[in-house]
Amino acid sequence: MNSIIAYFNKPILKLSLLFGLALGILVFAFFLGLYAMGIVPLGNNKVMDIGIHIILIAGACWYYRKKVGNGFLHLWEALTIGYVVNTVGALIAGWLIYFFVTYVDPAVFTAYIAQMKDLMLQGKAELVKNIGEAEFQKMYNGVGDMATSEIITDEVGKKTVMAIIPILVISLILRKQDYSIMQNNKS
Repeated sequence: MNSIIAYFNKPILKLSLLFGLALGILVFAFFLGLYAMGIVPLGNNKVMDIGIHIILIAGACWYYRKKVGNGFLHLWEALTIGYVVNTVGALIAGWLIYFFVTYVDPAVFTAYIAQMKDLMLQGKAELVKNIGEAEFQKMYNGVGDMATSEIITDEVGKKTVMAIIPILVISLILRKQDYSIMQNNKS
């Protein structure tokens, strides 16, 4: 048991998990804010929460550099922090949204499905031209067959793809290495 605790007692992992937990809760709060305003809080309306992801990933990297790294942050550390924070946050938000949609207000998911079907019908001409009528009908019927559990994988998948470039940029901007070991100290 002590070896398991020692494994998770690394500052890079503890910090990433804590920031990921905060991220998941903030994204869920954003979801609840959209819900309170009467906006369907899934789909295109929810995509703006990527800003919360970017802010907390940058905050986690900055905090690690300042408090743990004593002003230094290697690129691999920043990438690790970014991806762990993003993934943990997306998992927690996905589960919280799933529980909300399953147990609190299932009408949110029904409205989301109706909105997706309406969007598909609006772009039907273009979709049929590109993929064909049979494939469009298959895709349209697949939207209606979605289960609430797909919210979790959808959240993680979308946030992983959407966060690739921001994590790379944040990692490159905030990295700072000690180059003094490369200098020749001949006196």
